[in-house]
Amino acid sequence: MKKIIIILLGIFLLTGCTQIKDLSYEEILGTISTSYDKANIYRTGYKYYLPRGMKLEDSTLYNEVIGSKDYLYYLYIDAVSYYNEVKSTYQVKSESYYSKSIEYDGKYGYLEINLVENEKYMIEIMYNYAKIEVIVEEKDINESLLNAINILKSIQYNDTIISNLLGSSILNFVEEEFNIFNTTSSDSEYIKIDNSYHEEEEEKVLDTDLIK
Repeated sequence: MKKIIIILLGIFLLTGCTQIKDLSYEEILGTISTSYDKANIYRTGYKYYLPRGMKLEDSTLYNEVIGSKDYLYYLYIDAVSYYNEVKSTYQVKSESYYSKSIEYDGKYGYLEINLVENEKYMIEIMYNYAKIEVIVEEKDINESLLNAINILKSIQYNDTIISNLLGSSILNFVEEEFNIFNTTSSDSEYIKIDNSYHEEEEEKVLDTDLIK
């Protein structure tokens, strides 16, 4: 019965029959169980689906910057941990605005939401060996969380390509540069970058070659 309810919830969200703003964070997390087999973004060793209304702003080997109407989403892929099937536990933090561990279909992660500054909240969600961080206003938490979940659950890895890259110094550098199993502190460089984005006068133009 629970499975049926989750499937119906996913249908309602896609068709607009349910107001996203009226859902609890736990109900939105439940949409992880609805599968996403299609992809429209292809990268070295992985691919994923970018929801409508979002666009790529920047891309490096295993880091993506994704823009929506008002916010930037930072996507980090940990291909090394995926290949080695690394597992870790998340300790729920009572001091956070919202904190919860995630586990579904053999994949795990966590959701942490914290008030950072200027009445804005940082969403940090890790799942499927990838992490998304985004700073939003409170009224946009639900929609932004759903966007992040739809991206993370759609990620599909290419084992052959990732295996071939394991000996690469580039891949090792990426692993050292960002650890998705560590939560982000409120004074991180990420927040400085996110805030500076809104001060720019010109919007970056999407490189259509990135999505071919």
